Order: sequence, then C-alpha cells, then structure tokens
Amino acid sequence: MNFDPILKYFVPKDTSFFPLFEEDAKVIIKSADLLKDLMATETIEQRTSIIKQIKSVEHEGDDVTHKIYQQLHKSFITPFDREDIQELASSLDDVVDYINGTAQRIGLYKPKVIHSTFKEIADVIVDSAKEIEFSLLGLRNAGKNQEKIFQSCINLNTLENKADDLYHDGISQLFENEKDTIELIKNKEIIATLEKTVDMAEDVSDIIKTILVKMA
Repeated sequence: MNFDPILKYFVPKDTSFFPLFEEDAKVIIKSADLLKDLMATETIEQRTSIIKQIKSVEHEGDDVTHKIYQQLHKSFITPFDREDIQELASSLDDVVDYINGTAQRIGLYKPKVIHSTFKEIADVIVDSAKEIEFSLLGLRNAGKNQEKIFQSCINLNTLENKADDLYHDGISQLFENEKDTIELIKNKEIIATLEKTVDMAEDVSDIIKTILVKMA
C-alpha cells in the first residue's frame, strides 16, 4: 500500500518555496527593467554599464535557483509536485538567462542602431515579467487565486503572440531597409533572442497552469 497520498494530508507542507519563487520573480522584474533601460542607452559606456548589471542580476537568479534545488532535496512534503517545482525553477531561470543573452549579444555585436523593434519587444518582456510575478505571488493561496492566476497565464500567452508579431514585422523591416549585411545579421540575431525570451516567459505560464490543474 502506498502511504504517500495519505501522509500528504497529515504532514505539514514545506512553504519555504514560496519566498524563493517570489525572490525569483523580483530577479526577473529587475533584469527586464534593466533590459528596457539598455534599449534607451545613447552611449557605449551606458550600454556597457547596464550589460554588466544584467549579468550580475543573472548571477542572483542562479543563486535563487540553487536554493530552490537545495530546498527540494531537503523537503519531505512539498506544496506541489517535486517535478513541477523543478521545472518551474528551471523555467524562471531560463527567462533571466535569455534576457542576459540578449544583453550580451548587444554588447558583443555593437549594433549601430537600437531598432524600435528591440524596444517594443523589451516592453513586452517587462509586461511578461509583471505577469510572472503576479502569478507566483498568487501561488501562496492558489485555491483562492486560481482564476486570477489563470487569467495572468492567458495574458502571458497574449504577450507572446504580440512578440511574435513584432518579431516578424521587425525581420521584414530589416530585410527591406538594412543594406549592410553584417548589421542585418547582428540585428536579426538580437531580435530572435528577444522573441525567444518571451517564449520562455510563456513556458513559465504553462508550468503554472499545470500546477493549478493538479491542485484542483
């Protein structure tokens, strides 16, 4: 007889994961805001400074991810499935990694112009970060907040669709207007990484929806 399902009703669940996920949300917000600031820079010096800050925040995110894995190793009863906790932690880390990846590409490629598409997708990333934070905060009381969290996940899907549209429009404009082949390649790569960042944010929403379904 498997006693695990019975034990879950009587053994207190470890709630220490919620502060860690909320800390992760703050890291995503911070990195997204810095990415938006990066798109508004006017000098190489400003760019370099913000890129370093984003890299530092990415390290903060790695530290939070390690804490979640360590807590997972120590915890007997978790607030939701262990596999889902691991996937959520990994997915949150991916969002910050892609924000950092975008920043590093801008630093390495040194595009002559910060295109409007960069700025527009960066704005979508900021909005996505806010939706992720809202969803993660709601998980503390998932039963009460279920509908609001589901709506936030839907909002993330809408933002991903918006980023797709911006990506395709941006690529079209690049091929139509950019005469410098090297610049075209640089900018195409940056736009692709920006769009992939929003994909990573939507992946977070998919995991959260899975968690909610299992908890229902």
